[in-house]
Amino acid sequence: MQSYTIGQAARLLGVSPDTARRWADAGRVATHRDEGGRRLIQGRDLAAFSVELARGGESDGAEDLPSYTSARNAFPGIVTAVKLGDVAAQVEIQAGPHRLVSLLTREAVEELGLEVGVEATARVKSTNVHIDRA
Repeated sequence: MQSYTIGQAARLLGVSPDTARRWADAGRVATHRDEGGRRLIQGRDLAAFSVELARGGESDGAEDLPSYTSARNAFPGIVTAVKLGDVAAQVEIQAGPHRLVSLLTREAVEELGLEVGVEATARVKSTNVHIDRA
């Protein structure tokens, strides 16, 4: 399972590293330390926390939220749900305060290694959402 540093988690949540560190210090998201002493967050824990933040309308650190609008319409975030069918799949990404859902082939999900807790970028073009693995 992929783990994220406080800085990486902050970028995925759309807040400053200080805000993410305060949340970890307060026990709002579980962390563990690696061999080098760095504090890490398991991907599944970060995915669940990002959904909790989005549903709760969290305002702490909201002033740190970057704009998610760009010429290329890229939404970096974390995979929060994957529903696999025989041929098709549905992938949810929480990108800061934005929840994006994409329908794609099961084969694409497997090739990209998309699963809950994995960092990914949703790219929006018209009505299609394309998922890139980070």
